Amino acid sequence: MTTSFSETLRNSTWADHQSAESEGYLSALMSGRLSEHDYGEMVAQHYFAYVALDGVSRQLADHPVAGRFVFPELYREPALERDLATIYGQGWRDRITPSKSTRTLVARIHQVADWPGGYVAHHYTRYLGDLSGGQFIRMELQKIYGYAKGGGVDFYFFDELGSLPRFKNDYRSRLDVLGLELDEREQQRLIGEVRLAYQLNTEVLTELRHVVKAAA
Repeated sequence: MTTSFSETLRNSTWADHQSAESEGYLSALMSGRLSEHDYGEMVAQHYFAYVALDGVSRQLADHPVAGRFVFPELYREPALERDLATIYGQGWRDRITPSKSTRTLVARIHQVADWPGGYVAHHYTRYLGDLSGGQFIRMELQKIYGYAKGGGVDFYFFDELGSLPRFKNDYRSRLDVLGLELDEREQQRLIGEVRLAYQLNTEVLTELRHVVKAAA
C-alpha cells in the first residue's frame, strides 16, 4: 500500500515534533511550577508568530495552491489578544517583546511566503499541533490557572471549526492531494521546511528557559 503524503510528512518529522514537546519550559509549565506571568511569556511569543502567520495567510488567500490551506476561522490574533489582556491587563502591549528566536521564526515565515510549500510547512507545524497536543495543554492550563473561556487560554479554542477530528482529517486530505502534485524533490523540500519549522519553534521555547530559572 502506498503511504499518503500526510503520513510520510508525519513520520519524517516525528522526532522533531517530539523534541519540541519535551522542551524544559513546557515541562515546567505543565507541572504548575510557573506563575501566570511566566505563562504569559509564551503567549507573547505566540502572538508575534501568529501575527506573521495569519498575515501571510491573508496575503495568500487567493493563491491556487497555498489558498487551500487558508482558513480564516483558524486565525489566532484576536484570541491571543484576549489571552494577553487577561494575563497582563489592558496595558499588555507595553509588556511584551519578541525574543531573538521569535524574530528568527517570524523572519522565516515571511521569507517563504512566496513559496506555497514553505507556507504550508509552517501552517501545518503550528496549527496541527494546536489542534492536537494543544488541546491537552489547554485543559492542563485551565486546571492550573483556573481560566475559563473568554481569556487566558482562548488561543486553544477552535469552536468555529466544529469537529476537530473532522477538520484534521480534511486538512490531511488536502496535504495528500498536494503531495500528488509535487515531485519527489519538492516533497522533500517541504518536509525539510517542516523540520526547520519545528526547530525554530523549539528554539523559541528554549529561549524561555530563563523564565524557568527565575521561577526556581
